Amino acid sequence: MTGIRTTGEKRLVIVSGRAHPQLARDIAAELDTAVVPTDARTFANGELYARYDESVRGCDAFVIQSHTAPINEWLMEQLIMVDALKRASAKRITVVSPFYPYGRQDKKGRGREPISARLVADLYKAAGADRIMSVDLHAAQIQGFFDGPLDHLFAMPVLLEYIAKTVDRDKLTVVSPDMGRVRVADIWSDKLGAPLAIIHKRRDPKVPNQVSVHEIVGDVSGRVCLLVDDLIDTGRTIQHAAVALKAAGAIGVVVAATHAVFSDPAVELLQAPEIDSVIVTDTLPLPEDKRWDKLVVLPIAPLIARAIKEVFGDGSVTSMFDGAA
Repeated sequence: MTGIRTTGEKRLVIVSGRAHPQLARDIAAELDTAVVPTDARTFANGELYARYDESVRGCDAFVIQSHTAPINEWLMEQLIMVDALKRASAKRITVVSPFYPYGRQDKKGRGREPISARLVADLYKAAGADRIMSVDLHAAQIQGFFDGPLDHLFAMPVLLEYIAKTVDRDKLTVVSPDMGRVRVADIWSDKLGAPLAIIHKRRDPKVPNQVSVHEIVGDVSGRVCLLVDDLIDTGRTIQHAAVALKAAGAIGVVVAATHAVFSDPAVELLQAPEIDSVIVTDTLPLPEDKRWDKLVVLPIAPLIARAIKEVFGDGSVTSMFDGAA
């Protein structure tokens, strides 16, 4: 036989940006490995630098970064880390962005607007990423923005497991906080065997983060309402929804969301008396000043680690959620 043959095995490498290093360590621990030491710095003028302290040649690399504030800095750091991997001859590079940056800018609502979620996908591709992995995209269409595989993970099983143990299903009603989340809320409704209600709201497209609740579609009187959403930013939508539900006769309001963005004044608003508890995952870092007694933070690392294991072993990520091959 002619040609060169190698006997080397595939090598999985976990690298992490500085936004949420604990999540990367938790994922690595689930995979029985360690995060590769990285010399990451920010220069006096704001420029970022990253260099790996060991060889990554020929590896299957997963670059983990959580896009919390300041989001632009952490996005740029992740791009630089991808570029460093490419130039260090990594064989395959997967961007792991549990909270996809600029995910809410997925379409043009008015003229002369950008589609920034598509721009981010292009930046990842230009930097050298072969694959993207993210949790609960704001819009499923983002999967089509990247020219390559995009693994869309769902935190619902993590949240459902906790809610099923802590909330009385006989009195439970699943509530969509707006028309855009009805499909997701409907899936929750089916999984829990609970009725569905919808809050109809209007938002002024010219005024960000301002919401006014109008009417509730469905009966919530005497019910424990489970408000489900993909993310909580300022908390105004959730707080207004909770007030409306309690005014309509709800006996309890539980909030479940994947991404705890918690921009000011979210922490204050989410402690409103109308909200009984808030359940989130740790896709984004939550310092102590953004935690309170009625906040429950569930670990997302086991889910991401399992998906990484499937990708590394050329298995099926889809089978993690619906059993399809």
